Amino acid sequence: MKIELRSATPADIQPLFAIKYGAKADLVWMKYNGPYFRDPILTWPDFQKLARTFAANPHRQLIVVDQRVLGEVTAHWEDGDLHRWLEVGIAIYDQHFWGQGIATQALQQWLTYLFRLHPDLAHIGLTTWSGNPGMIRVSAKAGLKQEGVIRKVRYWQGTYYDSVKFGILRDERQ
Repeated sequence: MKIELRSATPADIQPLFAIKYGAKADLVWMKYNGPYFRDPILTWPDFQKLARTFAANPHRQLIVVDQRVLGEVTAHWEDGDLHRWLEVGIAIYDQHFWGQGIATQALQQWLTYLFRLHPDLAHIGLTTWSGNPGMIRVSAKAGLKQEGVIRKVRYWQGTYYDSVKFGILRDERQ
């Protein structure tokens, strides 16, 4: 299985929409990807507008396995214009590809890419929640260390969950 990260091309937009929000998308990923934020299921026209920025964004790439788009990796500056605190995210949109090591390998590749892209950056973080045990496992397997737990701050369907913070330092990379 060949896992690669790459920028989106115009030809990728429809397949990405199909697995992420399309009529046949299972949408199970949304139950784990911060559902407490209540992100909308985008329509095709809304997704097309958003997708225009994908190719030009070095902090967003597709996860492609054997030439098939399966998900995305992202990054954003937690500290805004200071550009010293980078947080990452990852999503595999089709649950049939979970548990196969794809997310772990993609996250490792993403961290390597980002440390190369930002040579002065000392730390990269990832935040998830206790309601997403898969992401907690992926983070640890990818070499991130749990750096903190903010207890009972994510409220979803009548239950409080913890926010779980992970991070890795440049010199901790293998």
